[in-house]
Amino acid sequence: MEKLRDYIAFDLEFNQHEGVTHLIQVSAVRFQDGQECATFDSYVHTTAPLKSFINGLTGITAETLKDAPKVEQVLKDFQAFVGDLPIVGYNAAKSDLPILLEHGIDYRDQYKVDLYEEAFERRSSDLHGIANLKLQTVANFLGFHGKSHNSLEDARMTARVYESFLESDDGKLLMEDQSSFSMNNPFGGLDLSQFLD
Repeated sequence: MEKLRDYIAFDLEFNQHEGVTHLIQVSAVRFQDGQECATFDSYVHTTAPLKSFINGLTGITAETLKDAPKVEQVLKDFQAFVGDLPIVGYNAAKSDLPILLEHGIDYRDQYKVDLYEEAFERRSSDLHGIANLKLQTVANFLGFHGKSHNSLEDARMTARVYESFLESDDGKLLMEDQSSFSMNNPFGGLDLSQFLD
């Protein structure tokens, strides 16, 4: 997994109406050296009727969106926030990146780590015994809690999952370094305790 020290984790909430995807919330967090240092969070104005399923899932209402900025403004501000930093997401390659592409924003080159794919790879190691690979389940399993289907909370949970995987990888590297040091240490197998009194 690529090790990033300054990156953006992002998430989108959206509503589909008559085959068209309408963004309703766009959020991102910037992490530097393991700490959140900036956030971007905006609801998005839409006149498309909000599905009751989406309302139930996200808690977002038509009232919330009626005075929100228009999608063009939100995406312009979002792009300014992201800049040219590397991006991580949770299963974003399948949903969020294509939605942004529909709106003329191509982040495929900046997208460096998909945490869903990482979680899938780590099911038998870091996530042994996990019930499923939903973002909230993975975050909870690793000790982080947030409100699922709120894009700011999801962006934060994504960053926390990434940081946890980085920490796990660093721990494994340290263990490998220690075991190779023990094997290469000519005094490793000797009992030197009588010299330490």
